[in-house]
Amino acid sequence: MDDNVRPHRTNIVDECLQSEDITRMDWPAYSPDLNPIEHMWDMLGRRIASRQPPPTCLPKLRRALLDEWCNIPQDQIDNLIPSLPRCCKACIASSGRSTPY
Repeated sequence: MDDNVRPHRTNIVDECLQSEDITRMDWPAYSPDLNPIEHMWDMLGRRIASRQPPPTCLPKLRRALLDEWCNIPQDQIDNLIPSLPRCCKACIASSGRSTPY
């Protein structure tokens, strides 16, 4: 299952899924994604985007991702779990539509 984001729908991703005989599940419209890992990916992406100089090839990107992943402060990770009830309440209040979290 993916969330219909454009990078998940590229031809190369479709071909890879087909080659591995993976069937895509439908993602309902307005389906909320409350998975805390999404916030981790966002933190990681922002850290990579702020690197100077930015990674210029796959090996450098891999190294940068590993370095930045290890350098995300544990308190930021720890704060994701207690925020879930607030996120769920916001999702319920918006009937599953867009929320400010």
